[in-house]
Amino acid sequence: MSPKHVVCRTVRFQEADRIPYDLPQEWGSDFALVGMDPSPDARPPTGVDEWGTVWENIAICNLGQVKEYPLKDWGGWDALPIPDIRDPRRWWALSGARERAGDKFLMGLGISIYERAHFVRGLDNVWIDIHEAPAELGRLLDVLVDMNLCAIERYSEAGADGYMFCDDWGLQDRLMISPESWRKLWKPRYARIYKAAHDAGLLTFLHSCGNIVDILDDFIEIGLDVIQMDQQENMGLDLLGERFGGRITFWCPVDIQRTMVYGTLEDIRAYCRRMVKALGRPEGGFIAMWYSDPAGAGHRQEAVDAMCDEFLKISIEHGRVEQTGQSDK
Repeated sequence: MSPKHVVCRTVRFQEADRIPYDLPQEWGSDFALVGMDPSPDARPPTGVDEWGTVWENIAICNLGQVKEYPLKDWGGWDALPIPDIRDPRRWWALSGARERAGDKFLMGLGISIYERAHFVRGLDNVWIDIHEAPAELGRLLDVLVDMNLCAIERYSEAGADGYMFCDDWGLQDRLMISPESWRKLWKPRYARIYKAAHDAGLLTFLHSCGNIVDILDDFIEIGLDVIQMDQQENMGLDLLGERFGGRITFWCPVDIQRTMVYGTLEDIRAYCRRMVKALGRPEGGFIAMWYSDPAGAGHRQEAVDAMCDEFLKISIEHGRVEQTGQSDK
């Protein structure tokens, strides 16, 4: 199977001839990415983005953090510089993207609808707005949804296979907001995005870290195909597998905060196998990956190499099982 078909069949639980993976260049990847440039969801290490948000670099990694947000109160809404998603100059990378991707799974990158809201409004303010200004907050969220709907249309026309953006919803042990507030304000808006993506022939992907157990059932209900999570141990591999395995595809590295930092190389290899067994199924449901800022997360190069090597071994073993018609189910 081509890399594209391996990913698609894995996500759809249709049995692929190996486990798909997204690893460093020297190890290989089944994915190709395409995005807007400039993106309305750009997060510069330093400087000012299109919304007027001021960013400052976190010295230990490649990420920036918000130092000043532009929408200090809702009276400033009319002056907010909302980026024009339809500006043709934003979409130059789509030209020839399908051809450049070849037989890989082509992923279009979208715009967060929680993180971008608090980048614009301020995190504390968003939490207050949930209760004191839900209509105004909803207006900002709808702008972000409409941007995603436009992006989905463009990516579909360019031959993309999937659509993804990032929204970290979890603290270490729970959601940042109540599940009830999430269901009232964000769930119907995610549903609009995922329906549009499916209608356009795109599989849906979301990165979200922290403990998001309380809303994973909701995401599955409204059409999320793949959850990309860099942490699992704070929720528990067994819990994730028992409650959600076989219903959604997990796209994961070894837990970036615990085993990848503190585990031995043997621990890391063993965790790879535990994760594939707990989260995946013989028909699909698991994609292996790495964390692309290992230095920022405190990952040793030998730990990254051990993880990638083990994931490739598991993928090859899975292919041999498929060829012989056997299963360890």
